[in-house]
Amino acid sequence: MLYIFGGLPGTGKTTLSSALARMLGAAYLRVDVVEQAMRDAGIRVDGPEGYLVCYAIASQNLQLGLDVVADTVNPIQVTRRAWRNVAESLEAPFVEIEVVCTDDREHKHRVETREADIPGFVLPTWEQVRNRQYEVWDRDRIVIDTAHRTVAESLETLRHLLRQE
Repeated sequence: MLYIFGGLPGTGKTTLSSALARMLGAAYLRVDVVEQAMRDAGIRVDGPEGYLVCYAIASQNLQLGLDVVADTVNPIQVTRRAWRNVAESLEAPFVEIEVVCTDDREHKHRVETREADIPGFVLPTWEQVRNRQYEVWDRDRIVIDTAHRTVAESLETLRHLLRQE
């Protein structure tokens, strides 16, 4: 199964997706880690490079029969379609999960107070998050609103919704 996460920075996407990966014992792909490693290697990252690497790694893990949790902003239809194509090309099931924080004050606070957990990674500012291109989803998906909820509560909601899929 490919679990395709999307959502703006600071919504709780990484926290939730990594918790799901731990729970499932799944392969976990975080585009921020891939892109920072590329930068550390002297590779300029200003396009889809990190996503392309993640698609390839996801495909390999799915071919091995492993569940894969993909943690990316996944901001546009093109990236969302590409993730689906990874699964569909292998006839693997997939689910799309959008993580949101509907309380702007809480979202802003998260963005402004979090610390990078990847050495050398520069977190976006609130202004950058608010101005980021993020297209409206055009498909059914699971939506998890993390506003005023603990990680455990959000994970339990996600587990419940996944059982219904």
